[in-house]
Amino acid sequence: MRILAELPHPDCKISIFGMNQKFIIKFEQGTLEQSYKIAETDVIGGVNGVFELLDETFINEVIKQFEQMRASFISAYNRYE
Repeated sequence: MRILAELPHPDCKISIFGMNQKFIIKFEQGTLEQSYKIAETDVIGGVNGVFELLDETFINEVIKQFEQMRASFISAYNRYE
């Protein structure tokens, strides 16, 4: 897996990797991460096409999912104690 690009964003780290004819888009926020895979053949324009796919609407949805993930983890951790 090789890193192809990073997209600056104030709320999370966004990295684009290439592996086995797929783009892997990884979002990181603290200890949480989300990743999405898409075939290179499904994206027009290579990495630039991936940048177009990652519009603000999608990124905002990813950030909301981070909030849900964090709440779920905290809830599970509190039950563990």
